[in-house]
Amino acid sequence: MSCEKNAAAECASACGNQYETVNIRKPAGVCQLCEDFSQRQSAKPVAVMCCEGSCLRGEIARQASNILCHSLLPERTVRVCLGGAFTKNTGQRALVRNAPLVVAMEGCFLKCATRMMQGVLEGLEPDVIIADSLIDFDRNLFSADEMPEVEIMGHALSIAERMAAKLGGLRPAAAPAESGCACTG
Repeated sequence: MSCEKNAAAECASACGNQYETVNIRKPAGVCQLCEDFSQRQSAKPVAVMCCEGSCLRGEIARQASNILCHSLLPERTVRVCLGGAFTKNTGQRALVRNAPLVVAMEGCFLKCATRMMQGVLEGLEPDVIIADSLIDFDRNLFSADEMPEVEIMGHALSIAERMAAKLGGLRPAAAPAESGCACTG
């Protein structure tokens, strides 16, 4: 066993298995589109990272984050790619590292986005929002396909508006289309 693996095993033992050790292969290159985006967005004061879960709670948090960053407060917020920020030390992680305020829009109490990013950015203490605690819905539902898309969007809009108000500004968002599609013809 290598020293690094031995140290990780000793830490896990001493810490009572509070941590998981994950080996993530470094990418062979970078996505220049992502890096250019990160550079353009770097002056924004609020970085929003979000639960990316495929469950209903994660879907509501994801849509709320998109509404907040792309419709309500686009000039003050940047939506972070959680996968990019977690798996590589490039522009997306820099957005989280350098933002004056980091918001973690979590789907539920597990706070996966927060825990992931705390694993790569020591001392990170985001403003954590637990999306499912802000809405009233059937708690027995799990999958995103168990709730109509219009209802999901309604919950997401409600959460996004509350967050925009909390962050000190609210620009009216367009009402969700009945079909749930934002396409234009």
